[in-house]
Amino acid sequence: MSAKIKEKIDSSVEGKLKSLYQLQLIDSKIDRLRTVRGELPLEVSDLEDTVAGLETRLTNVTDEVNELNNQVSEKKQAIKDFQANIKKYESQQGKVRNNREYDAITKEIEFQNLEIQLAEKRMKEASAALILKNELLEKSKIEFEERSKDLKIKKAELDEIIAETEKEEKELLVESEKASEGIEDRLLNAYKRIRSNTRNGLAVVAVERDACGGCYNKIPPQRQLDIRTNKKIIVCEHCGRILVDGMLIPDAGVEN
Repeated sequence: MSAKIKEKIDSSVEGKLKSLYQLQLIDSKIDRLRTVRGELPLEVSDLEDTVAGLETRLTNVTDEVNELNNQVSEKKQAIKDFQANIKKYESQQGKVRNNREYDAITKEIEFQNLEIQLAEKRMKEASAALILKNELLEKSKIEFEERSKDLKIKKAELDEIIAETEKEEKELLVESEKASEGIEDRLLNAYKRIRSNTRNGLAVVAVERDACGGCYNKIPPQRQLDIRTNKKIIVCEHCGRILVDGMLIPDAGVEN
């Protein structure tokens, strides 16, 4: 292999490393902007789920209260109807022609009285359940209102932070997209995979004080020499991050 061809290959590897490192620097800036939002997006999401759940519970409890109210009203009306029937049968008792008709009407009156007793029992049960459901309804309303207020406040906080960082983030996302275009798919996919598997989103790190800039494990001298030559892509044997020479991009550094 001629020196000219070899130099071209080495330059190509160095170019790939520079592109990857540059992309990492941009993506790290995006990460830092998103870190400013902290846990707010998760808090807002959790609150939205909580409020939605409370709203459903509020609807269900309201339906149950309405149903119990209907039951109480129905039993009250039923009692009135049974009492009206008793009066009707009692007026008929004075017009009977024999004992058999009298006994039949008497049994009807007794049956209507039993129906009244059963309706009163059901009405008391519904009324007792109604007291508990109304208490639950009131608590549900208060909790729904409180969580809704919390959600409104958190959303306002998040919107404010997003508004402050949105423009810069959009610009950086465009830069990231442009930087990605110059990287071959195989390397870009490897970069994204490593990045997604690290806590701080660092896939490409510089050697700092003879150690990996990602996991801080020491790197052997010979391996450091290989990294400085930029002739091949080298990964940390401890954390799997791509290692580059800190001087590859002057005055650049990836923050942890």
